[in-house]
Amino acid sequence: MRVAIIGGGPGGLYAAALLKRLDPARHVTVWERNAPDETFGFGVVLSDETLGGIEHADPVVYEALRRDFVRWDDIDIVRRGIRHRSGGHGFAALGRHRLLEILHTRCRSLGLELRFSTEAPPVDRLSQDHDLVIAADGVHSTTRETHSPVFRPQVTEHRCRYIWLAADFPFDAFRFEIAETEHGVMQLHGYPYAADSSTVIIEMREEVWRAAGYDALTPQESVERCAKVFADALGGRPLRSNKSAWTTFRTVVNDRWSHGNVVLLGDAAHTAHFSIGSGTKLAVEDALALAACLTEQPDVPSALAAYEEERKPVVASTQRAARASLEWFENLRLYLGQPPRQFAFNLLTRSRRVTHDNLRLRDARFTAAVEREFGCPPGTPPMFTPFRLRGLTLRNRVVVSPMDMYSATDGVPGDFHLVHLGARALGGAGLVMTEMACVSAEGRITPGCAGLYAGRQAEAWRRVTDFVHRQAPGAAIGVQLGHSGRKGSTKLMWEGIDEPLPSGNWPVLAPSPLPYKPGSQIPRQLSRAQLTDIREQFAAAAWRAARAGFDLLELHCAHGYLLSGFLSPLTNHRTDAYGGSLDKRLRFPLEVFDAVRAVWPAERPMTVRISATDWAEGGTTAEDAVEIARAFAAHGADAIDVSTGQVVAEERPEFGRSYQTPFADRIRQEVRVPVIAVGAISSWDDVNSLILAGRADLCALARPHLYDPHWTLHAAAEQGYEGPGAVWPAPYRAGSRRPRTGRTDAPRPRLSLSLDR
Repeated sequence: MRVAIIGGGPGGLYAAALLKRLDPARHVTVWERNAPDETFGFGVVLSDETLGGIEHADPVVYEALRRDFVRWDDIDIVRRGIRHRSGGHGFAALGRHRLLEILHTRCRSLGLELRFSTEAPPVDRLSQDHDLVIAADGVHSTTRETHSPVFRPQVTEHRCRYIWLAADFPFDAFRFEIAETEHGVMQLHGYPYAADSSTVIIEMREEVWRAAGYDALTPQESVERCAKVFADALGGRPLRSNKSAWTTFRTVVNDRWSHGNVVLLGDAAHTAHFSIGSGTKLAVEDALALAACLTEQPDVPSALAAYEEERKPVVASTQRAARASLEWFENLRLYLGQPPRQFAFNLLTRSRRVTHDNLRLRDARFTAAVEREFGCPPGTPPMFTPFRLRGLTLRNRVVVSPMDMYSATDGVPGDFHLVHLGARALGGAGLVMTEMACVSAEGRITPGCAGLYAGRQAEAWRRVTDFVHRQAPGAAIGVQLGHSGRKGSTKLMWEGIDEPLPSGNWPVLAPSPLPYKPGSQIPRQLSRAQLTDIREQFAAAAWRAARAGFDLLELHCAHGYLLSGFLSPLTNHRTDAYGGSLDKRLRFPLEVFDAVRAVWPAERPMTVRISATDWAEGGTTAEDAVEIARAFAAHGADAIDVSTGQVVAEERPEFGRSYQTPFADRIRQEVRVPVIAVGAISSWDDVNSLILAGRADLCALARPHLYDPHWTLHAAAEQGYEGPGAVWPAPYRAGSRRPRTGRTDAPRPRLSLSLDR
C-alpha cells in the first residue's frame, strides 16, 4: 500500500508511524511545508485516556513521551486578586517541539519518508498515485477546500481574539486569570509544559482587543503589553513569542470526512477550542482510529467508512463541550458579579464535562466551600435548596416540565391527568406543571388537548390540584396557558405529529397567513377584533385557573404557538402595530400577559415560556431573546422558562446534553430575572451543576419524569439526602432505599494461603 500524508503535525506523523508499524510493507510518505523545527504554539496537553491509547498502540512513542511529560493536578482561578484552587484534575503536557522530535525519530526508525520544507503535490494527483491520501493539513486545509462540495465544511469564526505565547518559568497549576481593564475583560490561560516553561494564551473579545489598541501594535508591542496586563500572574517576568499573531478561533465541522481514497484527519476535519485542550488530542485519537480501521477492514473504502462512523460521534461530543467552553469565555463579563467561589465553580464546569458530582470526587473541600457560599445546609445538594417566587416557596429546584398528553375529552382532564400529575407530585418535584391548557376550543392543538375555556374543565382541574395539595404536601402545581395558533387542528402525537386531521378540522388563526409546513392548513390572519377576543379568552382562562387552585401560572409564548408566532420574524409578517420591529412583535404577547396578570392573584407567581432561538436563519436570535425576557420581566414576570425552537418546520437545532441551557444562562445574567432551564437535562448531577454554577434557578425535566415519576425522590436517595427538600410520602417511606438486586457483601471465599507469620 502506498500512503501519502499531507501535513507533518502530530496527527499526520503519528498516523504515519502507526501505519508503518502495523504493516512494514506499506510505503508511507509525509509532506510538510515547514522545516522540522518550525511549529505554532508551545505546549501540548494530552489526557490519560489518550496516553493509554498511545501506550497500547506504540509503547516506544509512549515511553519517550512519558520521560518528558510535566504532570500536575491543580487548577487555579484568579479574579480580583483572589485565587481559588481546585485539585484532583490530572494533566500531562510537553513542548510541541519535543513532541514533534519524538515523532520524527519514531518515523525515521520505521523507515518512513519525511519531506520537510516541501509542498505536497495536488491532492488529486496524489490520489491517483497512492492507495490512500491522509489530509492532515490543518484548520486552513487546502484539501478540504479543493473538495468542499463533497466534504461540505461549515467554518464558524468566533468573537474572541487570542495570541499564543510562552513564559520562561513553570506555573504550578493550570491557571485561569481574569483582568478587568478599562477597555473590558481579558483572560489568561496558562499551564506548564516543561520544567522551565509555560504556555500562556491571552484572549479577549474583538471589541475589547480593538478598544485596547492591540490592532495598532507591532507583534512585540503586543507581547509586552500582555505581560504588563498580567504582571501579577507572571511575577513580572516577560513573555515570548514564536511568530505568534492575534487570531480568532474557527470551529470546523465537515459533513463528510472522506472522498474516494482521500480522508481528513485532525484540524482539517474538525476543530475544538483550546480552552478544553483538545486539538492535538483529537488528532492523535483520529490517527489511532484510522490505523485500526485500516487493519480491521478488508479494503480502503470500508476502512474510511468505519473511521468516520467511529470518530464522528466522539468528535461531535467534544465539539459540543468545546463550544460551551468557548462561549463561556466569550460571555465572561456576564459572570463577573458572581460570588468568588461560584465564579470558580462556574468556570470549572463551563463545558458540562466536569460536573458537580465529578468535581466533588476530585476536590471535596473545594466543592463543599462552594456549596456553603451558595447557602446549601450541611448535607444538602444544591437541587434540594428552596426557591421563592412571590408568595410561593418551592421546596426544591426540580420542575416537572409541561408535557402534552393528548388524553382529554372536549378539553376536560380526566382520571389519566389525575394519576399522571398526582404521581409526579408524589414523586418529590418542587413544581409540577400541567400540559398547555388551551384558552378556547379553536386554540387546541389536537382534539385530545386539555383546556380551561369552560367551567367543567376548571372543576376537573380542581380535582387534580386538590389531590396534589392534600396528598403531596409541599409540592406546588402550576398551569400553562396557551393557544395553538397555526399549529392547531392536528392529529394526536402518536397518530402523526403536526399532521392535519383527516376530518373534523376547525379553522386555525395566526399573526400571518403562513402554514406551519407544506400540507398544513393555511391560517387566517387575526383581525384587531379577534386579537381582543383572544386576549379576553386568556384572561378568562386565568381566572378559572385561579379558582381551580393552581399555585403558579405560565404563559406559553414558545414553540410556534399563537403568542410565539407574534414574536418570531419568520412567522409574523404583519405591517400593522403588531408586526415589524421586535417592540411591535412583542405588543400582543405583552397585552395578553398584562390581562392575565390583572386577574391572576397578586401573591401567586407568573412565568413565561419563550423560544430563545428559532434555530433558523432570519429568526429569533439569542440577543432577541434577552430583549423579549427583559420586556416580560418589566411587565411583572417572576421567571422566564427558556426553551428553543419548534417555531418553523425547517429548523436545524443543535441537540446535545443541556443544549438549551446557555440561552437561559444568558438571560439570567443579562436581565437579572430568575430562569427555568429546560432541554436534555437528564441527571440530578446536571441539575446540581446548573444550580450551583448560577446558570439557572430551576430545572425542568420532561422525559426523565416519563421514565420515572419518582425521579426527584430517587435522586435524593441516590445522593443520600434526607431532608425537607425531598420528603417521601408516608405510604412510600419503606421504598426510600434502592432494592437490592443480589448479595454483594457476603464474605469472599479464601482462594490462597498466607504463609506470613
